[in-house]
Amino acid sequence: MTIMLPGRAPAHAAAIRRRRRREWFTAAILAGPGVLLLLILFILPALAVIAMAATDWQLGARSLNFVGFRNFQVLWNDVDFWHSLVNTLAFISVCVPLTVGLGLAVALLIEAGTGLRALYRAVHFLPFMATMAAAALAWESLLHPTIGLLNQVLRSAGIQGANWLRDESTVLPVLGAIFVWKNLGYAMLLFLAGLKTIPSDLYDAADVDGADGVLSRFATVTLPLLGPVVMFALVVVALRAFEVFDIIKVLTQGGPGKASEMLLYTLYVESFEYLQTGYGAAVSVVFLIIVMALTMLQVFALDKRVHYQ
Repeated sequence: MTIMLPGRAPAHAAAIRRRRRREWFTAAILAGPGVLLLLILFILPALAVIAMAATDWQLGARSLNFVGFRNFQVLWNDVDFWHSLVNTLAFISVCVPLTVGLGLAVALLIEAGTGLRALYRAVHFLPFMATMAAAALAWESLLHPTIGLLNQVLRSAGIQGANWLRDESTVLPVLGAIFVWKNLGYAMLLFLAGLKTIPSDLYDAADVDGADGVLSRFATVTLPLLGPVVMFALVVVALRAFEVFDIIKVLTQGGPGKASEMLLYTLYVESFEYLQTGYGAAVSVVFLIIVMALTMLQVFALDKRVHYQ
């Protein structure tokens, strides 16, 4: 048993405090650059946008007035905003599950094969490497109502084509298909990496326990161990779906009749075409709140079902 002399107790406590101060100082030095960048690049701009949303500032104007929540009241009564919000939520609810599900399916098919894996990976990942603007131009040529390859193939089969990007009933599904095509390779790559981390002896143990079928092995071993990857893919793909802008700007400009307009494009139009920067900042705040809410919902709802190794 160690006996602490009365005179040594204060000195020992002082030494502990000095060591803790050094540890805190070292931690502050190491974390300081990251915290500073986070503050400059994310926190301060977000606070500036929130402050701007409470003003009537127009882009280029030399003065502004504080209007409080008036921009949000106008936003609440704006039919075009609600139409854009519904389009965005519908786009996300369809495109995110399709992208993640097809990415998982393609990854499983590639891993199940024995040859040409590198070729298949490259073919599916190439669309993700291409810039969205260039890909949108290529899709515009393919979907042209008269000379587009898609309508020509349909006409050769005796099927009447459509004006895919100028029809309110087809424009949003077509944009969704382009998004899935563009981001499928990214989801596939995530799942390929996740499949590599699953130990093969777990499949042997599943065979011994009677789970020797493809579906039973997938349900009992593969999918539970891919839980973290599935959650990460859902969050990232959902954020990418929220950020859809370039294909709308290049292909449809929100038309026809705002059938393809989404929140980010609405933000751009209000801020840089109509120059209503205060109103556009209010759209940005709503956009940020929705993104954060959906992200946190996904994380907290799925985290309880995720198996971490």
